[in-house]
Amino acid sequence: YAPDRKAERPIVHLAGFAGILQVDGYAGYRVMAERGDVELAFCWSHVRRRFYELAAAGPAPIASEALERIAGLYVIEAEIRGRTADERRAVRQEKSRPIADEFEPWMRAKLGLISQKTKLAEAVRYALSRWDGLTRFIADGRVEIDSNVVERAIRPIALNRKNALFAGSDGGGEHWAVIASLIETCKLIGVEPHAYLADVITRIVNDHPNSQIDELLPWAYLATQERWRVA
Repeated sequence: YAPDRKAERPIVHLAGFAGILQVDGYAGYRVMAERGDVELAFCWSHVRRRFYELAAAGPAPIASEALERIAGLYVIEAEIRGRTADERRAVRQEKSRPIADEFEPWMRAKLGLISQKTKLAEAVRYALSRWDGLTRFIADGRVEIDSNVVERAIRPIALNRKNALFAGSDGGGEHWAVIASLIETCKLIGVEPHAYLADVITRIVNDHPNSQIDELLPWAYLATQERWRVA
């Protein structure tokens, strides 16, 4: 939770983090990258959406061809889903790299042929201005091609936005965000949220040591649960 969309919010939230950060097009993340704290990996789904809206509205040969090229990247991702990071990187270098290497100059050439005030030009510039981050997944098998996993996780929160207006205060919003983060993390890693929250809250009430609070985080919960059964 944050009271506004200023760039300082993600900077504070991610203080101390160093590495690759997978993001949407929000400009605030660029400040972190400029400071050298993180490398940004951008989302191909956001790029695709801009071309799709143009193609769906009527004949749009450039947007349609862009969609076909992006679809080629997703076909490769479907083939390597679930494989190790090293295997994904190797396949991407062999198959995805040539598609990307042809796609960039193709977009630059098309951009020179169209009005710079059109939605198509905006879509092309959006992709080109983020090209290094969009192609970061090719060189690192740990990185996804898009941020759809996170997008799906926050969709219930977005749909619930009007209810969230009544959190009561900034403090209420922060508590709401903590619970939402715990629930979505549980769902992501296969922990049943209701049972998890009931068990964890009960353990806290029963004087679980504060020094061992990390054991109650979702990603540690399954392992500590087994240890508790043995004990």
